[in-house]
Formats: sequence, C-alpha cells, structure tokens
Amino acid sequence: MKAAVISAPGQVDVTTVDDPVPGPRDVVVDVAACGICGTDLHILDGEFAPTLPIVPGHEFSGVVVELGRDVDPGVDGIAVGDRVAVDPSLYCYECHYCRIGRNNLCERWNAIGVSKPGAAAELVAAPVANCVKLPDGVDLADAALIEPLSCAVRGYDILKASLAEHYLIYGAGTMGLMMMELAKRAGASSVDMVDPNTARLETARELGCTNAVTAADELEMPRGWDVVIDCTGVVAAIEDGLTRVGKGGTFLQFGVSEMGARARFSPYRVYHEEITIVGSMAVLNSFERAAEMFVAGVLDPAVMISDRYPLDAYPEALDRFKRGVGRKIQVNP
Repeated sequence: MKAAVISAPGQVDVTTVDDPVPGPRDVVVDVAACGICGTDLHILDGEFAPTLPIVPGHEFSGVVVELGRDVDPGVDGIAVGDRVAVDPSLYCYECHYCRIGRNNLCERWNAIGVSKPGAAAELVAAPVANCVKLPDGVDLADAALIEPLSCAVRGYDILKASLAEHYLIYGAGTMGLMMMELAKRAGASSVDMVDPNTARLETARELGCTNAVTAADELEMPRGWDVVIDCTGVVAAIEDGLTRVGKGGTFLQFGVSEMGARARFSPYRVYHEEITIVGSMAVLNSFERAAEMFVAGVLDPAVMISDRYPLDAYPEALDRFKRGVGRKIQVNP
C-alpha cells in the first residue's frame, strides 16, 4: 500500500510499505481522511516517536475492510463495511496509572500514528475496541475531526467548567476554535481569542467569539479571566496567559510545547491569588462522547477543515500546516 513515512528528523516521503496485518483483536480500516496536527510536527522534528521510521497520522476515520480472527461482529458490534472513527490511544492496562484509571498517563503509552503505524496511509490496523461506529448521515472524511474534539473534551473534564465564566483562549487554530465552541456550550459569559494570525481571527469571529485580537493588551478585563487556555504551546503565549488569570481562576496548558521548553511565572501570585494551573494530555474516556457531540453538530466541518490533500501530497500538506496556513488540514487517501 501507499503511505507517508517519516524516516528521519525532517525527512518525510510517500512510498510503498507492506499492508497492515490485523492482530487477533484488530481490524483494518480503509482510511477516508487523516488530519494533521502539531504532534505530527514534533514527530517530524524527532520528538515523541521512540523509533523512526514511522507512518504518522492519529486523527482518522474510514471503513472497516478486514477483521482479526478473534473479532466477532455479533459481540464487538463492528463488521466489515462499517464506517468508523478510531481512538488512536494504545494503553497497557497493567501499569500503575492504568490501574488507577489514568490510562492517558500509561507508563507504556503508545498511539497509532505516534509510535505505531498510523493513518497517513491507504490502510491502518487498529484495535476493534478503539472503533466507534458512525451513522450513515455523517460525512466520513469530516469524522476525522472526532479525535481532536475528544482531546478538547478531555480538556473540559480537567477544567470542570462552571456557568457564566469568562474565557481567554490563546491560539485560533483548529484546537483553539474547538475549545471556543465547547466554552460557549459550557455556559461561558464571554470567550475572547488571541492569535497573531489575523486570518484565523476572522474564523473565530465567524464562529461567534466575543472578541478576537492579536494581543491580550487590546482587551479590557480588569479582574482577569476566570479561565485562560493555551492552545499554542508557544512559551511567550503561555507566559502572557499566566499573567491574565484572575483571582481564583484556572490556567489550562492544552497546547503542545517543545519537550525542553520552559516558561516563567510568579509562584507568589499563584499562592496569593489561589490560581490553579492544570494540564490536559490527549484522550481519556472522551472519544465516544466526542463522537456523540460531533454527530449532534457541535462543530461545522466546513469551517474547521480548510484544506484537503491527496496522500501523494502529504509532505506539502505537512509543510502548509507548519507555516500556519489554514485551519485543519486533512489528507484523503
């Protein structure tokens, strides 16, 4: 089959690799769409993946075309021909963190498209338990948005949002826009967006944010914001955001920074003003809920997805994403 392969830091090519062989409890999915996100850039830079080469792609949907020998459609609810979105998370279910229900912190954490062959390919293998069946009315390619949405849902599990709070979100890319849409549905009084990219701010305005600005200094919130969310992973944005949290407020680190990045903050202020700083990593018990929300129309895929490329153009799609052009960029094998 054809697949994109990151063979070394900075090196990605579309080539031919062996078709996936399903394990006993796996299925093989014919990929309809695979989204590109910041994690793919980190893998390209030589971070995250324990070994290269790797086929990237962890945001995907498609059609089941093969079942492992121990997959029973009558029991597992998944059959050949089913349309599915797939949670890429692979847990050991044996380590300390899995045993206490914190599987996303698994000591042997793996993921399809990060440490195991991913969906930037014509076919991909996945555990049947990770597949969520989609109704016929859902556009199959659009459903690749369910994985990033499930990460956003996990972020709100961490936040434990309350009604009538004021939100400030750094980054109006796909994840920032998703966090904005969820904030509105969580009963926010206001949702302000910050991004130096004016084209992305236009999309935020189109989706109904309260204010969209290139710097938080342009906004007036004398007591600070109740919730500040970083969706950029950029140290300057993180440091600025930490100064914008109001007394008793919460800062959520949602964006993925470089592994060696360091940010400065005032520990006295965190103590004196009872500021909570939390992080949210990947997916935990949120994928099926995200699928239900997606089916219910929580997102407008026509707005969220700006570019669709053929698989042969995966390197160009990755470069476009790296340059910050557009919103969600997909590859459609």
